[in-house]
This record gives sequence, structure tokens and C-alpha cells, in this order.
Amino acid sequence: MGRPNTYAGIGNDINGGMTTIGRIIRDAWVFDLIPETETCEGWNQGQIDALLHRINTEWDKYGCLVSNLPRDLLERHQRIHGAALEQARAAGWSGEHEIIDDS
Repeated sequence: MGRPNTYAGIGNDINGGMTTIGRIIRDAWVFDLIPETETCEGWNQGQIDALLHRINTEWDKYGCLVSNLPRDLLERHQRIHGAALEQARAAGWSGEHEIIDDS
């Protein structure tokens, strides 16, 4: 079975949305590039890549550091990403797979 052609949407993503695409979407919400109601369900890889490019442009303005965000964006970042962490943990995600050394 091949990879799906479109994204399932952040609400349907694995690990409570704690995936690369989930992070992209949350960052897009932080920078108000898409509304927080946009789940990106049905988006293709090209659309996700275009959104990532726009996000990278925004992050570049702040040296790619959360600590450099202006107060309003920092508060949005903390709210959006903090809520996502809580929801993912409540759904059973622990993040351990991200720190396991495969070597």
C-alpha cells in the first residue's frame, strides 16, 4: 500500500498531530498564514511544501528562535504548541520515539 496522496488533517494525524506536518500547520497558525480552523485535510504535498516555504520565511525574520519572537507571536506560539502537547499526551503520545537512538 502506497503513501496517501493527500494529508489526513491535523485532527486525524498520528501521534496527536506531533508530526512534521503537524508542526508546520501549528507554525502556520502562529504566524497567521492560515486560520486556526484550517486543518489542511486533503492538502497535497505541494501545498504543504508551499506553506513550509512561507513559514521558513517568517522564522528567518526571528533567527529561527522562539525566544526572538515578539511578545504577541511568542504568546500565540506558547498557546498553540502548548495545547497541542497537552492533547497529544492525553491521547497517549510521549515523544520517546523522537529521542531513541537508532544506531
